Amino acid sequence: MVRLVIENICCMLRGGKEGEILIYLDNSATTKPYKEVLDTFLKVNESYFANPSSIHSFGGKIEKLIQQSREQIASLLDIKKKEVFFTSGGTESNNLALKGAALQYGQRGKHIITTKIEHPSVLNTIKQLETLGYSATYLDVDQQGRVQPEDVKAAIQDDTILISVMAVNNEIGSVQPIREIGEILSDYPKILFHVDAVQACGKVELILEDSHIDLCSLSAHKIHGIKGTGMLYVRDGLVLSPIMTGGEQEGNVRSGTENTGGIVSFAKALRMHLTESEQKLSIMKENQRYVRGELEKMEGVTVHTPVEHHAPHILNFSVEHFKGEVLVHALDRHDVFVSTTSACSSKQNKPSPTLLSMGVSKSMANSSIRVSFSFHNTMEECRQFIQLLQQEISQLQKTMRRSR
Repeated sequence: MVRLVIENICCMLRGGKEGEILIYLDNSATTKPYKEVLDTFLKVNESYFANPSSIHSFGGKIEKLIQQSREQIASLLDIKKKEVFFTSGGTESNNLALKGAALQYGQRGKHIITTKIEHPSVLNTIKQLETLGYSATYLDVDQQGRVQPEDVKAAIQDDTILISVMAVNNEIGSVQPIREIGEILSDYPKILFHVDAVQACGKVELILEDSHIDLCSLSAHKIHGIKGTGMLYVRDGLVLSPIMTGGEQEGNVRSGTENTGGIVSFAKALRMHLTESEQKLSIMKENQRYVRGELEKMEGVTVHTPVEHHAPHILNFSVEHFKGEVLVHALDRHDVFVSTTSACSSKQNKPSPTLLSMGVSKSMANSSIRVSFSFHNTMEECRQFIQLLQQEISQLQKTMRRSR
């Protein structure tokens, strides 16, 4: 019975057709875990299942395993091990950074600065803080989807305590001027700088100390790790008010029994992902360059991802006259998987706020599609994607002409 269920699930994932080639181009939503990461996760949960807070020797071994993972991650990111705090992922990391900082340093002031194109876990958290008496400035971006450092500086008030800007936009891939903003904030030592780097890790350079970053969010499942694991970098000396209280785990910043398997496999995923970045980043760039070039040749297609200051793994475009979801479902029939917007917003059936902020029309924003690559996508997959996309656009255009 169990075997039958598993076979049915596998058949569903193949679209019900044996031998069908699956082309996965939705890596900004989530990535396929490395086999080695899955093996590590399983081994830890099978053999190292004790509670790391237990005082017996078995619990001590688990605690040591977590600390070794913390040290490895710190070494990979060139930070201190006491600056690594494990969470359940990017959303929790963003919540902990923003709420933890706002509540801890609210006596300094209650003004927060961010941009209009942040991830919902940032924007909705700040909106929640506004209901608690905080105020916020939401900065515009230019037509390239970038905030201007001078706009950040101009928005600073006497009571500003926190600025939050993502490193890479999750919908169009624009890279924000993090280093420039950090340099500005070096003159404002009481203003904390939070960066959501979930989409940046391994794709664009981000040196935390050099960019004067105080808080930085990462997520394992964006780098071929396990869902439900992430981390928050907290600069040494910075204190956060915990948003989850209980057993005082993670330095009393994030209580709750640690996800040992997730933590250990996160360290492995980060190491493997950064190694692959060194080896295959140029291939990813070439794949993106090819797809962009082919898209720009197509009639009625507009590419929204900027030509400069963009991450190598994201391409956002619109096909005139057709809603994005129509093409997503059309490609789905060929086992080609892309998305319309961020996974957290894709089911809301609303135009992308990022594109609207860039000045893109509502109709074009409703037509947007996001393609996102991993280091495992091949040029052949990119060619097949372009071929199938052209085929489906042509078919939809014929259908539209007949219906007139």
